[in-house]
Amino acid sequence: MSQSLPLPCTAAADGPARSVPSGTGTLVATTIGSSLAFVLGSIVNVALPQMQAAFDAGATGAQWIVNAYLLPLGALVLIGGALGDHYGRRRVFQIGLVIFTASCALAAVAWSFPVFLAARALEGVGAALIAPTSLAIIADAFTGPARGRAVGTWAGAGAAAGALAPVAGGWIVDAAGWRWAFVAVIPFAAIAFVVAARTIRESLAETDDRAPLDLAGAALVGTGLLALIWGLVALPDRGATGAVLAALGGGAALLAAFVAVEARKGDRAMTPLRLFRDVSFSGLTGFTFLLYAALGGLMLLLPYVLISDQGYSATQAGLALLPFPLILGVLSRFTGGTLADRYGARLLLTVGATLVAAGFAWFGFVPAEDVSYTAHILPPLVVLALGMSLSVAPLTSAVLSSAGDRYAGVASGINNAISRIGGLVATALLGLVLLGGDLMAGFALAAWTGAALALGSAAVAWLTVRPA
Repeated sequence: MSQSLPLPCTAAADGPARSVPSGTGTLVATTIGSSLAFVLGSIVNVALPQMQAAFDAGATGAQWIVNAYLLPLGALVLIGGALGDHYGRRRVFQIGLVIFTASCALAAVAWSFPVFLAARALEGVGAALIAPTSLAIIADAFTGPARGRAVGTWAGAGAAAGALAPVAGGWIVDAAGWRWAFVAVIPFAAIAFVVAARTIRESLAETDDRAPLDLAGAALVGTGLLALIWGLVALPDRGATGAVLAALGGGAALLAAFVAVEARKGDRAMTPLRLFRDVSFSGLTGFTFLLYAALGGLMLLLPYVLISDQGYSATQAGLALLPFPLILGVLSRFTGGTLADRYGARLLLTVGATLVAAGFAWFGFVPAEDVSYTAHILPPLVVLALGMSLSVAPLTSAVLSSAGDRYAGVASGINNAISRIGGLVATALLGLVLLGGDLMAGFALAAWTGAALALGSAAVAWLTVRPA
């Protein structure tokens, strides 16, 4: 579960449009579209054991079911926003919906594991086009106080969808099987497409404000991440073979080449490196990576352990996770407004990450046998949710403030990508847990690792973020 920090572009010019602009329709289409990726991710978390068994995929296969989606999403979300700026946000949004819908249909009928992974990768491509354009469309359609209300509605609906998705998805998986979980999201994507076609006004960014269409950078970061993640996934299973070491070294070299290319392009790069000269922005980037690496590993592993080791059904696992999105959705708006204004982002991020670390540490004491939900799972989950509710909204505000108005959109996109890459790396490293014979011991190890990462993020926030 990662924070959605899309790439907003507030300057817009009217392009040719056959639609009749409608604020309500725009909000409905973008809210449904942007919620799809998060909803499907939540469903996959509770359906993962069943998918793994259906394809006899093993521990490595389970990792790739998740990472095949996260990899293109993390690598392409910035280029997705740039495509919307250049070629029309509604057009790119709708193309993303078409790709997402078609890939869900392919996943539902996948006849082999490679086909299923290809479908998951295409879902990631579709989500990378939907996520950054949805909020930019809202920014273009609304002005003044109406824009604030629209963004609040958009965020609240996303939180509600995140709360319902694990439960509804678990019920679908138990009642009809995992393939129907993919079928279930197709009608919603179709509704978003039709409503978008009828109501969203086409818009482009002004020429001077367009995000750069950095295809070389996107190719380098995408292939570099693919090689690096493949190496991390394969390492626990295959060992330090020549192919694994070559993938790790090649991935690192490609990512280094990406940095060199971005440095040469300056302000027209997909990732302007001048942003990282600001200590606060660099610290916030590190904070995001560490926190979401910790969170991504546990939120995938927890339902897996409940289903595979504790005998929960997919529905029960979804209900077990419900307190997390509910608390996060209810409290985030309060912490992002009242508390952030009073105490500043630095204090909230530090306290929030420390609470997250405490929640992870508490999970580290879950016994191997006779696990009680109310005694061993719910309390640390609540602490974890409280910590994240203190962190999510202030993090967004701090990132935008550190980047300044000129780079606000690019900075939010970078932070969004970093959060997804953190989850991607965490999932890749879960092989060390999933390949072990004792799943509960592995869960405890993952929890203590998450606590260390979250505590590290708290230290980074305190040392680097500018006080209010």
